[in-house]
Amino acid sequence: MDRISELFNIQYPIIQAGMVWCSGWRLASAVSNAGGLGIIGAGSMYPEVFREHVQKCKQATDKPFGVNLPLLYPDLDKHINILLEEGVKIVFTSAGNPKKWTPMFKEKGLTVVHVVSSVKFALKAQEAGVDAVVAEGFEAGGHNGREETTTMCLIPMVSEALDIPVIAAGGISDGRSMLAAMALGAEGVQVGSRFAISEESSAHQNFKQKIVDLGEGGTKLSLKQLTPVRLVKNHFYEEVQEAEERGASSEELRNLLGKGRSKKGIFEGDLDTGELEIGQVSASIHDIKPAAAILKEIWEGYQQRRREV
Repeated sequence: MDRISELFNIQYPIIQAGMVWCSGWRLASAVSNAGGLGIIGAGSMYPEVFREHVQKCKQATDKPFGVNLPLLYPDLDKHINILLEEGVKIVFTSAGNPKKWTPMFKEKGLTVVHVVSSVKFALKAQEAGVDAVVAEGFEAGGHNGREETTTMCLIPMVSEALDIPVIAAGGISDGRSMLAAMALGAEGVQVGSRFAISEESSAHQNFKQKIVDLGEGGTKLSLKQLTPVRLVKNHFYEEVQEAEERGASSEELRNLLGKGRSKKGIFEGDLDTGELEIGQVSASIHDIKPAAAILKEIWEGYQQRRREV
């Protein structure tokens, strides 16, 4: 058994990313039931909503599942208390310093993984005591590194520098991309965009259809002055571009972003003025399927490509 499957006690080293407005209990439990690791994205949930999702996930699967916890979240303490009270065993941390929380999580017996976009931060995460890292390339949806290091460049550098297992993320949606990541030194893959538009994803149907219809070049990394995020090109994206091109301040960009902009786009389906986050690989996704079918397709495609090499 590979180190990632062993670490999480799962059948396949395939992890579903904890994406805001997409990764609720339905998606997480579907992926876990299919043999991967499902993850609840806590970043878009109020504490009471988060607790409800964890409880429903526990009812829907007897398999391991995890929680993605952005460390810059305003209600972080409440989220941490909930996951400890509910007995969550796996936590993926992101967007913050793992040094502060990892020792406490480890003390409580949790498996801890931190999301990084560079070798520097991967080494810091290993030093903090995490069990594995997710190395996420520039292709990814959501927030990623300012350096714009692609997955193909990042994975070999990180896996060479670390002793702990590396999970590749960014641009992985099928068996071919999984094989490429594993050949570069990853021991597992984290898949976001492909699961974001699965049947069980909590994203709005408008958003899912928009992604299916998206062509090459339909997304771009924006808001690098604040927190870099890959956006679908729509009216909101154009507003951001215009502001950035005329040298808008961080404060002005923050005001433009406002509150609930990604909820408006991804969860409520406002394709015009909402913030639509998705990975570059969305250009090659052409259908909406059940999460179990997606996972099976990735794993079987990976095995077939391995045999062909």
